[in-house]
Parts: sequence; C-alpha cells; structure tokens
Amino acid sequence: MCRTTFIGPARLTILQWSAAELASATQAFHHSAGLLEGGLIILALFVFITALINRNSTYVLFAAWLVVNLRMASLSAGWDQHWLGYTIPHEGLSQGRLLTLTLYYVLTLVLFTTLFKEELNQLGHRRLIQVARWSCIPLLLLSTLLSYAHYLPLLWMATGLGVVMLVYLLVRILHKTRSRVAMWYGASLAFTLFASLYEVVSASLGLRGLIGAINSVTAALASSLLASLAIAAQMKQEHDARVAMQAKLQHTYEAMPIGLFTLDLTGQLMSANPALLTTLGASTLEEAVEAWGAFFPPAEWQRLQHLVSTQSDAEMEMEVLTDTPVHLNLSRAYLVKATLAHDRVEGSLQDVTDKSQTTKHLQFLASNDPLTKVLNRRGIEKILDAAMAEATEEHPLALAYLDLDRFKLINDLFGHSAGDEVLQQVCGRVRALLSKTMSLGRVGGDEFVIVMPDTSLTLAHAICQGLVTSIGQTPYKVGSRAFHVRGSIGLIEVSGGSSTKDAVSTADRACHEAKSGNSNGLVVFGKGARVFLEHEAELRLVEQLSAHSDIRGLFLEMQPIMSLTAPHSSLNFEVLLRMRDPNGERISTDRLIAAGESSGRMGMIDRWVLASTLSWLSSNQNRLSHTQFVCMNLSGASLNDERFTQEVFVLLENHLDVAHYLCLEITESVALHDLENTRRFIDRVRYYGARVALDDFGAGYTSFSYLKDLPSDLLKIDGNFIVNMNEHPANIAIVEAIVNLARNLGMKTVAEWAEDAATVQTLTDIGVDYVQGYVISPALMPDVLLQAPSSASFIQDTALQALAHQIQSRLTPQTDGILSTARNLH
Repeated sequence: MCRTTFIGPARLTILQWSAAELASATQAFHHSAGLLEGGLIILALFVFITALINRNSTYVLFAAWLVVNLRMASLSAGWDQHWLGYTIPHEGLSQGRLLTLTLYYVLTLVLFTTLFKEELNQLGHRRLIQVARWSCIPLLLLSTLLSYAHYLPLLWMATGLGVVMLVYLLVRILHKTRSRVAMWYGASLAFTLFASLYEVVSASLGLRGLIGAINSVTAALASSLLASLAIAAQMKQEHDARVAMQAKLQHTYEAMPIGLFTLDLTGQLMSANPALLTTLGASTLEEAVEAWGAFFPPAEWQRLQHLVSTQSDAEMEMEVLTDTPVHLNLSRAYLVKATLAHDRVEGSLQDVTDKSQTTKHLQFLASNDPLTKVLNRRGIEKILDAAMAEATEEHPLALAYLDLDRFKLINDLFGHSAGDEVLQQVCGRVRALLSKTMSLGRVGGDEFVIVMPDTSLTLAHAICQGLVTSIGQTPYKVGSRAFHVRGSIGLIEVSGGSSTKDAVSTADRACHEAKSGNSNGLVVFGKGARVFLEHEAELRLVEQLSAHSDIRGLFLEMQPIMSLTAPHSSLNFEVLLRMRDPNGERISTDRLIAAGESSGRMGMIDRWVLASTLSWLSSNQNRLSHTQFVCMNLSGASLNDERFTQEVFVLLENHLDVAHYLCLEITESVALHDLENTRRFIDRVRYYGARVALDDFGAGYTSFSYLKDLPSDLLKIDGNFIVNMNEHPANIAIVEAIVNLARNLGMKTVAEWAEDAATVQTLTDIGVDYVQGYVISPALMPDVLLQAPSSASFIQDTALQALAHQIQSRLTPQTDGILSTARNLH
C-alpha cells in the first residue's frame, strides 16, 4: 500500500479504519493539535507582548523559541504539514523541516547565551561560546542547500556538540551561582534531551507503547513550561534588583548632602530631599512655602527659567540675603544645577558660601597685596591702563611713585613684624588723604604707586606734599617702640599716548631724584620735564633708525678683561657699541639698544659691530700677540633672525685669519628661549674657529641643566652677583658654585662689574678666571687699548696693582687663555 524510506531510527504503523473511525480519529487529532498550537502560540504572544512593553530582547527570543518549539513538536508527532488550520505544500515541507531543526538549534543557543550573559562572562569561556555562535551561520546556509539525508547527520553532530557544551556550562553556572534561572532552564533542557533520546530509542527498539507517553510533543509542552519558569525566575530577579536599586536610590536621595529638587514650570516645589529642606530651613513642604520664590528672589527664578530653556545643563550661582532659621540675615551663596525634563525642572542646590568667599579672597589676593590690603603691581597696572585710556586734556591724569627712605633699617634692626606694622600704618595714612577715585598700589617692598585720574598736576602736587608731611611728621608706634619714616615721591603728569611701563618708569626716575636731591621729598615732572624730553629723544632715535638704511654716528670702544691667573700676560677685551648724535653728543647705549629693538634694526646694528670688529682685528693682528679672545655681545633679536645668522657665517668665512679671536656673547635667557636654534648657531660659529660665551649667567631663567647642551667656552657671571659681593655671603656662594660648575664643564668664567680691589681678591680666591669692570679700566678707544701690553696695564688702583703683581709672581710656565691656539677648520 505504501513505500517508505527512513533516515534514522523509525517504525511505521499502518491501521485500517472505517470511515467513521477515521472521522473520529481526525477530529481527535485536530482537537489535540489545536490545543497544543493554541496554548503555545498564546504563550508566545503573551511573552512577545511582554517583551514589547518592557523593551526586552530576551523575551522576544523566548517567544520565537516557543514558536519553533511548537513546530518541533508537530514534526515529532507527524503533523507538521498542518499549521494553524492550513496545509503546507508537500514541495517545501522537507526543506522547511530542516530549517525548523536548525532554527531550534540556533534559538536555543542564542537564548541560552543571552539569558546567562553575566554568568558566562564570569566563567570566562568566551572563545568556546564564540565558536558555537559562529556555527549558526553555516548551519542556516547548509539547511537551504543540502538535502534531508545529507544535512540531518551534520545537524545531529552539531546538536550533540552543542548539547555537551550547554550541559557543561549549565553545570558550571549551577555550581557557581545556584541560580533558580539556571535550575529551571537546566530542567527544561534536560527534559527535552531525555524525551528526544527516549523517542529515538523507543522507535529503534519498537517500544510502541512507550512512545505515546513520552515524546517530543510532551517534551515541547514540558520544556516550554520549564523555560517559562526560568524566564519568570529571571523576571523576578530583575524585579527584585529594580526594587533594591530603587530603595538604594531613595536612600541616596534622602542621604545626599546636596539639596535635590523638582519644580514645575511655575516654580512650585514638587519634591525635595532632606538636605534641601535643611538648607532652606523648612521641615516640610507646606503650601505656603512650597514655591521657589518663597526662598529666593523672583529674579533668580526667572534667570533659572531662561537658563534651563536655552541650555541642556544649566548652572548658575546666586547670592542672596537669607532669613531662614538656619541662616538668619546672612548673605549666602548657592550653586544651582538644573535641567528641563518632561515639563519639570530637576536639579540640585548646594550651599557654596565658603567656596564663594574663598574665591573672592583669592581674587582679592590676585590684585591686592595680602599685607597692606592695597593693590599689588598687577592690580595697580590694570587701574593705570584704564585711566590712561581715558586721559585727555579735560581729564588729566597724575601718577605718583612713593618710596620709603631707609625703611630696610627697620626690618634689619627690629624684624619684619615691626616693618610690616609700619607699612600697614603708612598705607592707612596715605589712603586717608586720597579720594575714592584714586588708587594706591604696592609695587615693591617699600615702594608704592598712586594713580590719580581726573586730577590736575597742581592738585596732585598739593596731595603729594600732604602725603610726604603725613608720612614723615608723626612717628609710628609699634608696641613700645616708635619709628620715624620719611617718604620720597616722584610725581608726573601722564600723557594719553604713553605706555604703562614708561609712565611708571618715569615716575620712578622722578622718585629717585626726590630721594637724592634737596627737594623736601617731592619731585614733580610736568609734560615738558627733562625726563619726558629724553623719552621724546628716544622716539626720534627710533624714527631715525627706521628711516635710514645706514646708521650714522656709531663707533666702538673696548673694555679690558684681565686674567686672574696671568694679569700681565694677556690683553683681552670686550667690544662695546657707542653712538653720537649729529651734535657730537653721546647717546646712551641703553637708549640706542632700546631704539634699535623698537625699530627692528638690531640686526643691522649687530652686523655693523661684527663687521667693524673683524675689520679692525685684521688691520691690527700683528699688535694682538697677547690677545686670546675679543668679546662681542649679540642681541636676542639678532640671534633669532635667520638672515642675520647667515650673514654672520659669511663674515666669519671672509675673516678666517682673525675669527679665532672672536668670542660671541649670547645672553643666557636668549639662549634658552630656543635651545635647538642656539645649539646649531654655536656649532656653526665654532666651526669657523670663533668662541661663544653665555652672558649675564645667573640672571633670569638660569637652569644649570641646559649647560650640558650648550657647548660654550666662557661663562660671564651676571654683575649683580659681583657688585658689593663681599657684603652678601650668598652672592659669594652662588659665584663659587657657578665657577665650580663651569670648571667641571670645561668652561672659563668672567666676572663683570668689579668695582674695587677687595672684590677682585675674593674673585681670585674663588677661582674666577677673568675679571671685568671699572676697577680694571673703563671702556677705551681702540687706539688707546693697543698701546698697552696687557689688560693689567690700565689699573689705577694701587691695591689692585699690588694684587696683580702678586698673582703674576706666582705664575708658572703655562699658557693662559681659553685656548692657546686657534682651532683648525674641520
């Protein structure tokens, strides 16, 4: 009657029924199938709707798994050709079965890994799980390409391996977590495996009676129920976790030390945590005080509304006068952070009074002197800038520079505490005589600047005269002592076009004249004063340097540098720039350099000095037998000019016969400004046989660590350490440290600004190699310099002459100088 082909264990039973029996059996079949399909589909729909409501992808997977599980049951029962009352065409039935089996494998694996994601991450079998997941893709493809007979053994093998993996991981999860979810899911998987294996064994052995009791249909129902229990257990776990988290958040909300609030769009408080109620001084949210405006001014609510409507995260600080029981009639500062969420304003309020007061104090210290409470240098310069911007003929501006005479004696004799008290009293007297529009600033230890806007020079003169009298007339009482302090003031009338630096410098110069002259402590410079004329002369010099391609009036002088190991055996010197105006009068070198830098002509000036020096050396080379080096200073502007440096190399190339005499001085701060550029310049200069010295070493940005990167031949110690060094032991220690460092690095040292024999003696004892200063000789004309055999020949001081002879007498036969011979070119 029929022919069958089986793949795997199977048994065919054929029953012959009458029409009535067939109709009854058919009705029973449809009834059972309807119950099974309806029950599982309703369960799947319920789970799917739950997934949509909770937006949970795990429930979606479970709903799909339930549907596929139903198809697996119908396949086992032999009625998978029917689906929801419809008959599936026979042509697609075979391939549909393969797809059903594969989907069951895939969904079971994905559901398992999703359900136990956290537990699997703890177990650490990531590679094993990834291999199992990647196996799903080829199986799905093969299920559509291979025949039933070829694909089913492959699926059995994959399923067997997958089952082993799932069982192993489930056992590990149960052992480690004792999770109810894992227990129910494990029971579902175990029942499905047991039913499937039992059905296969029963079919193979012909145990017909048992097949009807336990098969894939009952397994589908049982496994679906057990899996549902696993999902329910997970839902309970998630619910318990959410409840615990809500309780924790509620506890955090109530225990948060920062006030939290929720407002509606009218400013009514909808909720507030205890910290906010404590801050606002309200124990409950009563109707009478539940509005934001009951605690803060209406303007602050309007500002908060504007901020939250224009910014996603609004932040503002407000300072209000509170009259709450906690803070009665006190000015408090609050920081409010808020955002607009679902027509509500949610945010936090924090009392930042202490922080605000600290910030104000820091801002005060940024512009004010912490001792005297007057403005500091930064603060007074800011006030002066603003006043100068508004200064006109109708709004005159006067500037006074106040210096306390011999104030240092109070600190030296009676201590800084006494000096600090006197300074505070001085500031009190000065401020008492100034109007509210005038400002007082401390710019030094005992130096002050007074800015007087809208004040004529006549009125300012009267005020300053009163200040001098007030400061020096009455003694200052500190404890049981009384101190007399005298003040000197330099007063100037500031022009609108002046710079702050120039104005303060001019007032300082006037103050120095007041200290040194017989002016009763006050010197006044009007707009036509000499100091202003000098400033105008400097401006004219800048204009002159800028307008002409050649600079007239330049000439050179040379100052001897004496060796402290062989004073009478060497004639070394430094080339110094000088200039005369058209009338033959000398122009200050400082003014010339300032004008050259302002006009951008320092490169041209330095080039003229270098060319003139090299030309002079070539012309007088036969008279320089005792000369080892000739120093020449380079400005920072020139060193940073690539065009100038290239011209230096050309000049050295053209004067190779005398290049070895040259020692180019580079200011230390300039050298460290661009260390790599300075290093390249030094290497190139030394290639031509010239030498390099670091000038003003110890001043400004000194950092000994850079010396190893600068192959210099000479260190010229800053003169501020040399002047009166015997009166300052610290200077002696610093100079000695520099000498030892230079010696260890293979460099020679030159001490500048030596003014007496005692200083030279100390420098000799320390081990300085060379000395330069007025005690040796002032700057000389080049022709005068060539008339002497050595630098010591110019000494006029008898004590220093004796010291030089004493040093010379101890001289042993050796070569003096940085290098005894010129370097050969590479």
